[in-house]
Amino acid sequence: MAPDLPARLFDPDARARLQAVFEVDFDRPAVADLHQEDPQVLAGVDVLITGWGAGTIDDALLAAMPRLHAVHHAGGSVRDLVGEGCWRRAVRVTSSSDANAVPVAEYAVAMVLLSAKQAFRSQVVYRRVRAFVDREREFPSAGNHGAVVGLVGASRIGRNVIRLLRPYDLKVLVFDPFLSAAEAERLGVRSVGLDELLSRSSVVSLHAPLLESTRGMLGRRELALMQAGATLVNTARGALVDHDALVDELVSGRLWAVLDTTDPFEPLPASSPLYDLTNVVLTPHMAGAVGNELTRLGDHAVDSAISMFRGDSPVAGEVSEESAATMA
Repeated sequence: MAPDLPARLFDPDARARLQAVFEVDFDRPAVADLHQEDPQVLAGVDVLITGWGAGTIDDALLAAMPRLHAVHHAGGSVRDLVGEGCWRRAVRVTSSSDANAVPVAEYAVAMVLLSAKQAFRSQVVYRRVRAFVDREREFPSAGNHGAVVGLVGASRIGRNVIRLLRPYDLKVLVFDPFLSAAEAERLGVRSVGLDELLSRSSVVSLHAPLLESTRGMLGRRELALMQAGATLVNTARGALVDHDALVDELVSGRLWAVLDTTDPFEPLPASSPLYDLTNVVLTPHMAGAVGNELTRLGDHAVDSAISMFRGDSPVAGEVSEESAATMA
């Protein structure tokens, strides 16, 4: 992980809890690339705690860490972290995805509610006219009472969003091919096809993982199904959407968007027209854990490490090879 990340992940209490069970040297600087670590240090590693930017634990690293039996990731997806050799050697893996899902869902819900209220559009209008605004005439469809919100993906984050939206008077539609009608009813949402969701929703929020089957799942045809003036909120991966098609829709002014930019462009090219569009809210990958939220990830990783050491079952956040392949 990045050398300065441990100080932001682990507060004094987390450090003390970890050191009560394991031999941990917090004074030793973290390394961004484990391949550059002292081989003698690697040879004595039983448990590895990783963070963003850790690189892949490949066969070379596994050979250098013959005692390694557990990896606890203080971050989200482990798809690019855990090499196939880890699974072959039965190294146990946990992820703090549940902890990272909390701020992402909070961000998404805030943006959904503000979008349905047309807060972003009203700001643009007010700044332009600099005078009295007739709200009822200018924003006749604004508000969250009975508004239709579409969620693409009943993922870990998607389900958090569903839970957080429950107190509001919204009609929530969900598209997820793996969501059964019975489960949708239990969640208090309606399961529909993607086309119906896009055409009916005033706000569409993306929560699907980026897989080969979901890459570009919103193309020109799908974006054209959205209502004029509807808002697309993307706190998932940018590559879920055909970028050029989205830019065209946004430049035309037909759609609005809240984009927490991730791949394929992180950051967006400096020449991107999205920076200058008043119908686009851009943030630099802020939805996930940042600032004081990082300690939630550290606490989760420490809890998982201690739980696994004690022999608890199940261990919070434990990831299988199969589930790792579908992580966002």
